[in-house]
Amino acid sequence: MSRSHNFSAGPATLPLQVIEELQAALPEFKSCQAGIMEISHRSPDFDAVINSAKERFRRLINIPQDYEVLFLQGGASLQFYMLPLNILSPSEKGAYIMTGTWSTKALKEAKRCSESFALWEDSSHKNVPKTISKTNSTYIHYTSNNTIYGTQFLDTPQTDSHLVVDMSSDICSRPVDVSDFDIIYAGAQKNLGPSGVTTIILSPWAIEQSRKNDKERAGGIPSMLNYALMVSKNSMFNTPNTFGIFALERMLAWMEAEGGMESMEQKNKEKARLIYQELDSSEFWVPHASVDSRSLMNITWRIHDTQLESIFLERATKEGLLALKGHRSVGGIRASLYNSCSLESAQKLSEFMKEFRLQNQ
Repeated sequence: MSRSHNFSAGPATLPLQVIEELQAALPEFKSCQAGIMEISHRSPDFDAVINSAKERFRRLINIPQDYEVLFLQGGASLQFYMLPLNILSPSEKGAYIMTGTWSTKALKEAKRCSESFALWEDSSHKNVPKTISKTNSTYIHYTSNNTIYGTQFLDTPQTDSHLVVDMSSDICSRPVDVSDFDIIYAGAQKNLGPSGVTTIILSPWAIEQSRKNDKERAGGIPSMLNYALMVSKNSMFNTPNTFGIFALERMLAWMEAEGGMESMEQKNKEKARLIYQELDSSEFWVPHASVDSRSLMNITWRIHDTQLESIFLERATKEGLLALKGHRSVGGIRASLYNSCSLESAQKLSEFMKEFRLQNQ
């Protein structure tokens, strides 16, 4: 087997241990005499899988008992519309903190069914706000980590409003106080497993808002987009992504075995420190994010002579350092250091960067 150091922004690298567990479950899952992808989602065996996933998720990030957990499909992109549809009436407003591409898309979808608006914006996408102004809105929405620009909220915004957050690219990377939020949603393909599953955490207030809007909206909320209905059906109103939920459960088990959120945070900080230390060593590199808004998950930069970037990426690939090309919308270089990216990978990248700098500065 030849596995390189993978810095993909998503779908992201997975621990080899988890991949092997998934592989073992394909021909036959436990004593089912069938593989994990072949058993019914209504069977006791899968019921145990989804309940184990929920229980591990609750333990890992300390989800309050009166909050509900959903495992749905459609990615964060579907939540951009599903969330305001459930939470806001057509005349109500969500306030959106605009820090990049994904918050821009979230607001665009929210405007389809509400009077939502932009609360704060930095056109350079180098910063996240340090304070949040008061606003007349039902909720404040933000994206906790920006994969494209490499910025991150290092602390939870303080506000008296209901707080909802897209944590797609940094969920389970550090401890958070879930009770600070009314809705947390995240695509699985960064820290929680392969693509195809979206996790949603809902407070009692959020579920009640869904029930209220289902009654008040003309025709109600479509069944497949109805939070309250999905809660009542344990995420199985229709056939869920059974393999994806199993993979998520195995990822959560791996994180528990690795020491949980405190351990994840410590390792992620050390990986990021190695890369930022090299980036700050010389004007050869041009980091994108402001120092006080830097992401631990996605590090983005340019080379002072941009013509060297294609050479850097080509050589990196030959050295087994994969998926370092920046997002197509901004170019440059990006290293994604999600939970499953090893410290060894970060060390190899840091060493390569130093060598490349010394050869070309």
